[in-house]
Amino acid sequence: MASSIKDTATFFAAGSAKQFEHVLSLYPQALRLKAERKNKKPEELIKLDNWYQNELPKKIKARGKDAHLIHEELVQLMKWKQTRGKFFPQLNYLVKVNTPRAVVAETKKAFRKLPNLEQAITALSNLKGVGTTMASALLAAAAPEMAPFMADECLMAIPEIEGIDYTTKEYLNFVAHIQSTVQRLNSDNSNGRWSPHRVELALWTHYVASELQPELLDSIPNGTTSHANGEDKLESESSNAASTDALDASDESSLDANGKATESGGSVAATDENTSTSLPEELSPVNNNQDDRSEDEPSAKKTKLDYK
Repeated sequence: MASSIKDTATFFAAGSAKQFEHVLSLYPQALRLKAERKNKKPEELIKLDNWYQNELPKKIKARGKDAHLIHEELVQLMKWKQTRGKFFPQLNYLVKVNTPRAVVAETKKAFRKLPNLEQAITALSNLKGVGTTMASALLAAAAPEMAPFMADECLMAIPEIEGIDYTTKEYLNFVAHIQSTVQRLNSDNSNGRWSPHRVELALWTHYVASELQPELLDSIPNGTTSHANGEDKLESESSNAASTDALDASDESSLDANGKATESGGSVAATDENTSTSLPEELSPVNNNQDDRSEDEPSAKKTKLDYK
């Protein structure tokens, strides 16, 4: 019996590359839905997200072997994270306390630890206000072919993750699940375009759409993909397949949390008021044990996220 593609857990476990591409194309709509539900000024989140997804990665990559973040960018990144997710006032203060020199030094050190995500997170945890979730946001911007952002929506969508625990250990567990889907999609699609960050964005989009406007998912195209045991297949509930434009950029080969290669194929100022919601233009790489609950969110059982 086919499971419903509109169920996010089922989508993550068995959705085809074609279905993931379609859902990822809905990201701008899902982002606006959440922005309008969560914020009094939705355009603020949309501009911040454009900066995070498109501008920041280019800035980091342009710095080459000495890739790093500057203080202003770290503060802006925290603003994005808190505007898109849960808000903790003390984190905005803590991250500003870091000296510009410390931000450059610790982020440079973290990037040099890649592809070892655990060591990179440990380095980033030396910065005040930077816990595992914040570190994952930074790494996803710097190395999307290795690191997904640890969004609550994505944790909620993976049945094997029983609770929301913001630790390095849980993040590496999350990465392992994401990498498994990356490998499956790249095998299905055969062009190696899927990365951990792209999968995370598609998963986030599906979860938000299913919560705020489920009918958006009615247009998911028909598609099937075998489970690991080769038995069950998944089909869309909609007979009206919608075509979607794929992102132009493709990522480098994926690596696991320990750095092993898999077989997968301006300023920080906000953009102008007319900035439109957009998908990341390019997701390309640069080449904590932070469990202090005062500098990151507390652990929690899985409960329905409140977007009010």
